[in-house]
Amino acid sequence: MTEQVVTYDPAVALAFFKAAGRPEAIAEGAKIFAEDERKRSKVYYLLKGEVGLVAGRKSLGRVRPGEIFGEMAVISDAPRSASAIANTACRVIALDEREFQAGLRKHPEFAVMLMSVMIHRLRARIAELKQASALPADAELQESAAFEPGVLAKLCEGLADDPPVFYQEGTTIIAEGQKGMRMYAVVEGRVRISIGARVVERLGPGGVFGEVALIDPAAQRIADATAEIDSSLLPISRKAFLALVKTSPDFADAMLTSLAGRLRTLTAKLG
Repeated sequence: MTEQVVTYDPAVALAFFKAAGRPEAIAEGAKIFAEDERKRSKVYYLLKGEVGLVAGRKSLGRVRPGEIFGEMAVISDAPRSASAIANTACRVIALDEREFQAGLRKHPEFAVMLMSVMIHRLRARIAELKQASALPADAELQESAAFEPGVLAKLCEGLADDPPVFYQEGTTIIAEGQKGMRMYAVVEGRVRISIGARVVERLGPGGVFGEVALIDPAAQRIADATAEIDSSLLPISRKAFLALVKTSPDFADAMLTSLAGRLRTLTAKLG
């Protein structure tokens, strides 16, 4: 039996936003949020009307009813990458960071759906970067991690049936183009992530990779992962992943933040 791929469903998003917030009106021409804005970040669901997204003087597209926007700033606690302008009179449901996090705890299925949306964006950015030969340079990379030590320790406890696996320095862990069955969290060591033979990320303890295979089971691996030094990795199956998203708000939040960070990094490379 083929596993169903999670895709964006406006009805799931609407149920999530209705449970955590209330509709409000926005006048035509109003600026909903501004590029580089840092304070009072909110994520929005558009009920009615049309919203334009603009970076500098460049139009990035339009938001139509049933779509969400502004989520990146809430997930990654980073400045807005674009301005949002009401092209027409609009009705939206807006959630601040506290309301958004509370909603994820009640509706974990929305978190999985949002991860799926972000992974599709990630794939699109990688394809654009490959075409433009603009993948990040090795020299610019810093070691990154999705999980704090305490969260990683709890994660290991929760997956006691799947003990960490050791990989010797130089060992290929996953290869671009393969079908994947698991994601991995780095317990000890350091893992090098490469796309098209170009190093794009280094992951230390707490770093995660391979999550695409769990959110989109039909998809192929989008990168190579190699043990840069002797490393211990915690394998996480799709069943365990979905259970963790539903039972651990910290896990779901860390996964969304990790994906948002990767997406921002690659998007920035596109200028």
